[in-house]
Amino acid sequence: MKKTGLLLSFLLAFVMMNAQTYKTLHDFTVETLEGEKFDLSALKGKKVLVVNTASKCGLTPQYEDLQKLYETYGSDKFTIIGFPANNFLKQEPGNNDEIREFCTSNYGVTFPMMSKISVKGDDTHPVYQWLTQKVENGIMDSEVKWNFQKYMIDENGHLVDMVPPKEKPDSEKIINWIKGE
Repeated sequence: MKKTGLLLSFLLAFVMMNAQTYKTLHDFTVETLEGEKFDLSALKGKKVLVVNTASKCGLTPQYEDLQKLYETYGSDKFTIIGFPANNFLKQEPGNNDEIREFCTSNYGVTFPMMSKISVKGDDTHPVYQWLTQKVENGIMDSEVKWNFQKYMIDENGHLVDMVPPKEKPDSEKIINWIKGE
């Protein structure tokens, strides 16, 4: 019996030593369009929809859908974060001031918008490295296929799933996730 207990203790110690701890969204600090630091740990307890955005894309009208989603469900339980990126056919050429002006003037965007970043390639922002690499997030690998790809993050900052760019923000999958159905 002592040998079994000792063996189990060693096995448990081995598992604990080799258990990988994955980062969460809450481990990152990013910059807003206004140039202010934004600690994503401030979002603990909220579901977060992370979206890479662009102003000159055929999917740009999704800003309107994102804003409606934010107005309907945004609260202390849910938010949206936009990350402008110029990775696809140079469809986000503006600087942060121009992006902010475009989003507010054309779509009335009030959800948090972060500073322009890269979502793929050699200069991928650390948040997107985490979102797209299973070795970082512990859930899945994914490639950002185009502008307006959506990542669903739970209240604890863990990646839940990804929604492709052409699927609208008010899709059944996203709404059911927000509502917890």
